[in-house]
Formats: sequence, structure tokens, C-alpha cells
Amino acid sequence: MKILVTGGAGFIGSAVVRRAVADGHHIVNVDALTYAACLDNVASVAASPLYAFEEADIRDRAALDRIFAAHAPDAVMHLAAESHVDRSIDAPGDFIETNITGTYNMLEAARAHWVRAGKPESFRFHHISTDEVFGTLGETGQFTEETPYAPNSPYSASKAASDHLVRAWHETYGLPIVMTNCSNNYGPFHFPEKLIPVVILNALSGRDIPVYGEGLNVRDWLYVEDHAEALLKVVQEGAVGRSYNIGGENEAKNIDLVQTICRILDEKRPANHPYADQITFVTDRPGHDARYAIDPSRIREELGWRPSVTLEEGLEKTVLWYLDNEDWWRALQGRKGVGERLGTAE
Repeated sequence: MKILVTGGAGFIGSAVVRRAVADGHHIVNVDALTYAACLDNVASVAASPLYAFEEADIRDRAALDRIFAAHAPDAVMHLAAESHVDRSIDAPGDFIETNITGTYNMLEAARAHWVRAGKPESFRFHHISTDEVFGTLGETGQFTEETPYAPNSPYSASKAASDHLVRAWHETYGLPIVMTNCSNNYGPFHFPEKLIPVVILNALSGRDIPVYGEGLNVRDWLYVEDHAEALLKVVQEGAVGRSYNIGGENEAKNIDLVQTICRILDEKRPANHPYADQITFVTDRPGHDARYAIDPSRIREELGWRPSVTLEEGLEKTVLWYLDNEDWWRALQGRKGVGERLGTAE
């Protein structure tokens, strides 16, 4: 397939790009190279004849039309988005413009291309979203594809809106779409403002390791390379108009996750004290969802996918990657907002 991937220089998008090229797909990477993007993420495939890069913003409809005309993709995998909850609390407008208006532009550019091509049944528009659109869970239960939407942050609300747009373009215009909602990703190339990289890098630098509230919030953790495999399976084999929840089957409280990372670091790069001594509890995030958990039954039963990496295995892989790739993360630490407390709603 020739797949147009938006946000392919970001964390999840670059994992998709690397996996897709390895699988023999032609990839057109469309990325605006905003603060969280890094072309080093795709350096391993940049010289491949299967790879092309287009620097463009999904808010720029004219640029999207040019790219679709030049490359004529068989499918779109739309990952480009503002994605950091704390940043959405401080600057919600960026999330509205990129996640909602940008998705609208992508849908319209893709629809125009699909119509020009004669509306091929094989075309796919794959919209990649988050489990945060479903809101929060109590101590029991899991999100399914039928869970009502109840977003609680500007980020999750903007992603919920984009999900609804994609569904509407399928129902109204017949655009062949598939959708996925995933749990929290982690792994190599994770931008250093998210929880797991913050824990690793603050531990190594001797700084406080901040944990929101009492650290009791629960997340389902999905190793990013497992996610990339699932996404490529959905775009190729998923039923048109169908939504698939992708989970890691790895629930953990934040405090337990942080302590596990500290223990792995104690083994791999011992300091003169246990890294857990650096854990500091800080004021909780406004509107912090208590628990996310995904029921991945549909993708497992219909497409035969399930995660291959346990949380313990994935965290060890991730810690080792950060220890071995200091040049990568040091180059990103000077970017705006990295290392600062964001999202206080003050």
C-alpha cells in the first residue's frame, strides 16, 4: 500500500512509519514539525525508496490538496494531533485548531482525492484516537467501542470532536473510514514531557520525580511498537465504518509504575541512593481522570491482534533505550515547556 501518515515525526506516528516501511509499504510522512516532532525519529528509514517526507500543517488545506495530488495514497493514517493534556489546559485553542479543524481539513482533502479516483472501495481513512474520549472509570469496568463519550479535558474533548467528524464523513459522504481508540502509549522516542520519560530523565538528573496527587490514578499501558502493529492491521483488515479499541492489557497505578521504573534504574544505572527517594507528590492535575481501562476483545476476535509485550518487559526496554540514546533526549530538553509544570489552570 501507499499510506499517507500524518504526524509521522511524532512518537506514535514515527513508530507506524518505521514499522510500515519495514513491512514494505510506501509511506508519505506529512508533519508540520511542531515542538513534539523530531525527524531523528524516522532517521532509520529516511533513505529508503519507500519513504517520502512532506513538511505541511494539517490546518493548511491547500498544502494537503497538493500532497494528495502528488502522491495519490491508497490509505490515510491520521495521527497528527496536539496530545498533551497539561498543555491543553494552558492553551486549549491550539487543540481546537489542530485536532478539530485539522481533522476536518484532512477529511475533506481525502474525500476530494477519493472522489477524483473514482471512489475506490479499497481506499481507507484511518483515524487514530484515544481512550480519553470516554472519560473516567471507577474501580471496575472497561471501555468498549460502545462506551458513551464523556471527555473531561480540552485535549480529550477535541479528540472526541474529531472522532465524531470522521464518523459523520462516513455516514454522510460514504468515505471509507476505520477508527481506533488506544490506551496510554510508551516506549522508544517518547517525547520527554510525558510521565514515563519524565520519571526516567528526572531520576537520572537527580531532580524530584513528580507524581500527581497520591499517584493512585490508573492507566492501561500499551507499548508503542505493539500499537503500530495493531494500527497497520486495522488499516489493512478492519471493517469499513468500524471502531476498534486497542489496549495493552497492562493496568497500573501511577505510583506503582513510577516505583517500577525506579527499581529498573537501580539495576541498570545504580546511583548512591535508591531512585525512589526522589519521588515527590505534587498538586494534582485539574480534572484528572481516575482510571482508564480498555476491553480489546473486538480487535483480538476480529483481527487476531493482542499485545506482545508485558508492562515489566516494555518498561525495561524503554529504560534501556533512554540510557542508550542520551543525544536524542538531550536535544529535546530545551524545547518550550519541557521540564516545566504545565496545566495548573491558574
